[in-house]
Amino acid sequence: MKSSPLHPFCIFLLLLLAMSLSLSAADEQKLTVFVENPYNETFKDYPVTVNLSKYGDVKGAVIRRELNIIPCQLDDIDGDGLNDELFFLADIGQKEKCSFNITLYDSPQKATYPPRVYAEMLLTNKKIKEENKQDLYISHLTVERGVNPYWMLHHHGAAFENELVAYRIYFDHRQTVDIYGKYRQGLELKQTQFYPDSAQKAAGYGDDVLWVGQTLGLGTIRGWSGSQPVMLTDVEHRSQRIVSGGTLRTIIEVRDDNWKPTPVSKPVDMLIRYTLVAGHRDCRVDVSFSRPAHDLSLCTGFINVKNSQEYTDHKGLRGCWGTDWPVSEKDSVGHKRETVGLGICLPKEVINKELAPTDDNYAFTLSLPEGTDHFTYFITFGSDNESFGYHNSKEWFSYLRDWKRNLEQLLKVSVFEGTW
Repeated sequence: MKSSPLHPFCIFLLLLLAMSLSLSAADEQKLTVFVENPYNETFKDYPVTVNLSKYGDVKGAVIRRELNIIPCQLDDIDGDGLNDELFFLADIGQKEKCSFNITLYDSPQKATYPPRVYAEMLLTNKKIKEENKQDLYISHLTVERGVNPYWMLHHHGAAFENELVAYRIYFDHRQTVDIYGKYRQGLELKQTQFYPDSAQKAAGYGDDVLWVGQTLGLGTIRGWSGSQPVMLTDVEHRSQRIVSGGTLRTIIEVRDDNWKPTPVSKPVDMLIRYTLVAGHRDCRVDVSFSRPAHDLSLCTGFINVKNSQEYTDHKGLRGCWGTDWPVSEKDSVGHKRETVGLGICLPKEVINKELAPTDDNYAFTLSLPEGTDHFTYFITFGSDNESFGYHNSKEWFSYLRDWKRNLEQLLKVSVFEGTW
């Protein structure tokens, strides 16, 4: 018995179905990420980054751990319009190995996650007198040689936070890293814009907790003259950019083009990225140069808070605990003295010397190994105001030791194509 030929309309439907299946398959790419913890410690909010350079124009992603969807974010790090990294946070138990199933899409996905970080840059709007109601939001600014945007920008540069802490970076020749302490956990810079009013202070919002002046603030990179820090004055162009505003990490980029630390220095471009991750009070600092920079003399460190106690392991970990006014004393009306703990953790291969404390700073001089054009270090702080933090030097220095140990305990992250 002969079979009946397919009706042309049926053939058309089959072709449409085949095309739809083909497009759907091309739409998605499947990955599996394994995270292995070899330590007898539990890690909460462990940061995991997946490089997307192999996967084309990724515009969406969904991550599942068993049946649970895990919040994630896509970041275009270099600003070329393509997402470079997929980022998520993992809770990993002692000696645990777990897997995450990832689907990458070439179209945005509807999934949204509660923000756990925030970043902002604002031009000062002179028509608005309130310091916490500015409205000229920007994400990138570059200025020419000789232009000082410090007073053009509200809170003087980019500010960024997570639930625990907030930082800002001065947009001038100092490029100082400054800090904002909280009483309670949560995001609040959108409301206070680094300058809470009296009603917000009464309601328990945080505030600026450190006066930095001309010092190194917290972990600011500068040149070194041989006897003192050198600010970034001789620069062709200076930029700040919000690379990523969240929801799980924020990345702020500071760029100095054609920087000459001294009149006889060979010019170099310096790019610094500050990364703050949800659930972590420390900030990662990645410094890179446009060429091998072993000829540069650099320094970093942090302010010597008045009457502070110091801790150092003489291997790159250093901190202090002290109390001082958070503004100059002539501007201290409406403020109280603030007690803070500061900390820095540097790789030993870039340290030349740990300098003795001065009235201004606890500092290190730095130089890069031959042929090296980048290095990474970490900064951290705590405020005695915190209901969730540390309240004396003993607690703070214990935290610093644990912090360094955790920084050195890297989990094994493996990425495989397909579903396992």
